[in-house]
Amino acid sequence: MTDYLNDSADQEFSKTRRKKEMIALQELGEELLQLSNDRLKQMALPENLVEAIREYKRISSHGARNRQEQYIGKLMRDIDPEPIRQQLAVIRGESAEHTGWLHLLERWRERLMSDDKMLASFIADYPESDAQYLRTLIRNARKEQQDNKPPKSFRLLFQALKEIIPEPGKPTGQQTEEHEE
Repeated sequence: MTDYLNDSADQEFSKTRRKKEMIALQELGEELLQLSNDRLKQMALPENLVEAIREYKRISSHGARNRQEQYIGKLMRDIDPEPIRQQLAVIRGESAEHTGWLHLLERWRERLMSDDKMLASFIADYPESDAQYLRTLIRNARKEQQDNKPPKSFRLLFQALKEIIPEPGKPTGQQTEEHEE
């Protein structure tokens, strides 16, 4: 008799866990529906899922949208959701690696702005960087700060550092270009 009770308890737990997983997948699917088409292209999603999401965005009828959401949920059950969660966390800026990378960029920008000798150190660490361009950005950013002008070059310096210092978990620029072709 105890075997029967244990089987029932295992089955209930399994149903509960499955239901929670389905709700989590549904929420993940809803989050994907909020992304722009450009963001969807950047994510590594199966083509049929991307197409289903695009179709959802074209539909205006409430009932048809609900059916499309159900279909997206069905497609989500067949794929591993963890990589999608990680990519969405990066998009939301919640990834610890991504945040650490942004802090690294900020530290380098502050060091480069405060000391001319830091540029040589940066070039030693990242030899592929354009020293002349960085020097120009640093000089212009310092001048903007002195003249109390908008920080255009300060921002451009940050963007240049983003291009030079690779983000953890992402392919480098050359690999990305080859992958896109």
